Amino acid sequence: MEGILPLWKPKGMTSHDCVFKLRKILHMKRIGHTGTLDPNVDGVLPICIGRATKVAEYITDAGKTYEGEVTLGYSTTTEDSSGEIVEQKKIKETITREIVENAFQSLTGVITQTPPMYSAVKVNGKRLYEYARKGIEVERPSREVTIYSLRLLDDWDNLSGEQISFRFTVDCSKGTYIRTLAVMMGEKLGLPAHMSKLTRTRSANMTKSSCLAFAEIEEKMADGSLAEFLLPIEEAVSYLPKFQINDTLAMKVRNGSVLDTPASFISIVEPIVMESEQGEALAIYVHHPTKPGKIKPSKILKVLD
Repeated sequence: MEGILPLWKPKGMTSHDCVFKLRKILHMKRIGHTGTLDPNVDGVLPICIGRATKVAEYITDAGKTYEGEVTLGYSTTTEDSSGEIVEQKKIKETITREIVENAFQSLTGVITQTPPMYSAVKVNGKRLYEYARKGIEVERPSREVTIYSLRLLDDWDNLSGEQISFRFTVDCSKGTYIRTLAVMMGEKLGLPAHMSKLTRTRSANMTKSSCLAFAEIEEKMADGSLAEFLLPIEEAVSYLPKFQINDTLAMKVRNGSVLDTPASFISIVEPIVMESEQGEALAIYVHHPTKPGKIKPSKILKVLD
């Protein structure tokens, strides 16, 4: 069995928990997830099975969509509702839709984020959350991410109260911390804030409609139909540029040969999918670091038998 299993991750489980449970259900060890989802976040978590584990990073690198809720009025240590309160402020003014939409516009495009202390980013070989649990504050590396779109979900004009919550949806690049984005929304509005709810609705081109819950996976595994619901490896790299090759060149690709750069890809910096005339992804090629005009394999997806 091999392919991509779009899992609908439930709240209360880590991504590693999901992999551990699936290894038991599928009776397989070669299983990996495609990007950590916090335990209190549910949503789309593509799982790579068998040979598909080779392309996990390309799903991780693709864009994501989330639906979330931000609560204004207090911030927390974890930047979500699970943490201890850091700052609290009663909201006295009315929050208008226009003010929020202007804040959203200022957060759209390339922005710089500093990951929260309670995150899986490594500093000096340790996860940030390991430092945070011991009460140790360390310098965190900032990163640039891209917010492609950010908009409100509900129809309202004005909000008031000592605490205010509103829902949003965001399309973003890999590495975006939605918890931190919620805090940044609050900063734009001059208020402490945290992310109170979050669901990932898309990863690469996989959405909720293509996902299976654990109960469905167990059911389909029992009746022998699960393989029908696995997506092919090609699905993981569908957003990358393609170069179709004939059978003769396919033999060289499957053997890991260094090739001349196709003229149509000289200016492209992304990895290139070398595919057969039948549309089968054979390998991922990148520009050779030391040989100008050449490309070399980064991943061989289908080796010679």
